[in-house]
Amino acid sequence: MDELESIYFDDFEKIRQIIEQARQETAYKVNETIIGLYWNIGQFVSKKTLQDGWGRSTVKQLSEYILSKEPGIRGYSAQNIWRMKQFFETYQDKPEFSALLKANTWSNNLHIMSKTKTDDEKKFYLKLASKEKYKARELERQIDSGYYERLLLSDGKAPSAIDHTETTGMIRDLYMLEFLNLPEPYKEYDLKQAILKNMKQFLLEVGRDFIFMDEEFHLQVGKNDYFVDLLFYHRELQCLVAIDLKIDDFKPEYLGKMEFYLEALDRDIKKPHENPSVGIILRKSKDEDVVEYALSRNMSSTMISEYRTKLISKEVLQKKLEELYDAADENQNSQQC
Repeated sequence: MDELESIYFDDFEKIRQIIEQARQETAYKVNETIIGLYWNIGQFVSKKTLQDGWGRSTVKQLSEYILSKEPGIRGYSAQNIWRMKQFFETYQDKPEFSALLKANTWSNNLHIMSKTKTDDEKKFYLKLASKEKYKARELERQIDSGYYERLLLSDGKAPSAIDHTETTGMIRDLYMLEFLNLPEPYKEYDLKQAILKNMKQFLLEVGRDFIFMDEEFHLQVGKNDYFVDLLFYHRELQCLVAIDLKIDDFKPEYLGKMEFYLEALDRDIKKPHENPSVGIILRKSKDEDVVEYALSRNMSSTMISEYRTKLISKEVLQKKLEELYDAADENQNSQQC
């Protein structure tokens, strides 16, 4: 950057931001128009199937007609037109979804429509994809890895992590790290190096508000040197996040070590406007009783999370959710009695 440019940098940057905002607004309006168009086509075809008995063969003829009149046009295959019909029928009685549907691309809408079951799950992924600006492949991975179910299991309640600024929900009990492709057996060094190598996917899993700062972050207390495995900054929580990686079961002494790190970070590294630091002890497995005992007398800002190197099927996660809800219902009924 030359001297003249450096003088006007702030002004130039403001203009660039104006251009970027206009580009985003244009893209949103184009997408909103496309979703509205597909909705109208789906509505028309849906009514024709009910009133005039249109079926897949008729929709195929419709596709061929459109393509013959508009050569080179994309998005009007028979399959996609039939999806427009399904899209309309899925949301026709749910006006509260309208803005969310238009805030997402057609590909993302298709993934959510076909891969989710309940309205709550659909609404969750529509909000998530819009907020995080997920591409279709990124969204598909989050759905397939049971992000919604894992967040529910972490909180034990409906996921409101999209909106609130508390730690709960933003830092979950279970993370899926199947993309690391770790060999068996592996060491803590292998785990850390695999995360560093796949940092983009790791940030997608933990959340895009996490900003990676350093590995083996150096802390000096007195004459002693200490090192935090991974140090991040969380934009929404506005705090430093220290991650300690272990491949064994959780042990109570790990909590004391993390609390020491957090105290050092808050005293020596944290800036005045930032919130107190948060710690994540990321373990391959954890005994829930040991965790409960360790945290019961400690108002800790440390979360003890588990990671898996292989995906858990959505069916298993959904079964665990059902068990959670059944247990909550039984507890409520027993209290009423």
